Amino acid sequence: MSVFSRLTDIINSNINSLLDKAEDPEKMVRLIIQEMEETLVEVRTASARAIADKKELARRGEWFMQEAGEWDRKAEVAVRKGRDDLARAALVERTRAFESANAVQSELGALEGTLGKLADDTFALQQKLKDAKARQNSIVIRGQAATTRLSVRRQLHESNIDDAIERFEQYERKMDDLEGQIEAYDLGKRNLSEEIEELEHDEQIDSELDKLKARLSGRTLDNGEQGSVG
Repeated sequence: MSVFSRLTDIINSNINSLLDKAEDPEKMVRLIIQEMEETLVEVRTASARAIADKKELARRGEWFMQEAGEWDRKAEVAVRKGRDDLARAALVERTRAFESANAVQSELGALEGTLGKLADDTFALQQKLKDAKARQNSIVIRGQAATTRLSVRRQLHESNIDDAIERFEQYERKMDDLEGQIEAYDLGKRNLSEEIEELEHDEQIDSELDKLKARLSGRTLDNGEQGSVG
């Protein structure tokens, strides 16, 4: 079922009110836009048909005026020839042509009014459609944001973050206790790496000690030689 049934309904409609009452504003605004676009096509089609009718009426009106002029010429010829009977008949036909031309002019006037109304309705409909599309973008963005926020809220509620954090902290405390027990067992013990580092340190000290002894021994020899020479 269409959201709108007539062009007047669309032009006089309050889009805000329709959307406020809708359970699904995003779906409603899509339907409104679809109806407006379909109606706009219909209005433009009617306008094109009215313009074509106007051109046809203008041609008919011009033909009737030419016809009246031709009968007027024929009436003059009949008068000059002394045929008043023919002149009278020609004047009757001229009057009919004028009446037809006047009728066409009346139709053209009515059609002009219709075209003016269609032009106004087309403009009003385009403005309504523009407004509806702008609101559609806003509604879509708001809807996406609301959906995201609702999803986050649901996840927070369902997963019970506070309980999860508390359980995690309890697990961390258990790990601290286990690591403390392990470290307690290792107190006073050296691992392989530490023992090797100690050996390397001892080798370095031994090397330094050997160098020191050699240096001191060299000094002793130098002192002894100097004593013998004296």
